[in-house]
Amino acid sequence: MVARKLALVAIALSLSACSLLKPADKAEEGDKGTVAAPAGETATDGREVATVRLITAQTPVVRAYRKIGARHIYNKYANLIYKGKLPPLVYAVVVVETDIDATGKVVNVTFSRTPSHAPEVAPKIAEMIKAASPLPNPGKLGAHTYVDTWLWDRSDKFQIDSLTQGQRSR
Repeated sequence: MVARKLALVAIALSLSACSLLKPADKAEEGDKGTVAAPAGETATDGREVATVRLITAQTPVVRAYRKIGARHIYNKYANLIYKGKLPPLVYAVVVVETDIDATGKVVNVTFSRTPSHAPEVAPKIAEMIKAASPLPNPGKLGAHTYVDTWLWDRSDKFQIDSLTQGQRSR
């Protein structure tokens, strides 16, 4: 009997927890991320909610586009590409999130990993990507955010993970 009551309580708690995970109703675009009040109610405060960026899943099409985008950057900065295999310890590894629109124009560049010992690298990368805009047209893939990793050498030359030649063992 006690076990049955505990099971019912556990089920009730898990079902009530599900309602906590439902997303809030979104405000109309142009409200700059504020949360709209449910139908029939008025919003009482102007708190803004941070918007969430969705990174495009790394499907084969997105991986192929990453290579196309990297090749475009390589062509633009041919003199800055590290030739051959990188040394075993690169100076900086930077994970870059690049937002592009449906025409390939770079809309935003952000970072999910930056090296604390090399704070100068991330701004250089952002500047390079923006200067290389527009990237090739993504076609049916359309506007999306893709992630790539930049491997930066002490010589200020780099490789992009999509096109890297790898690293030497010594």
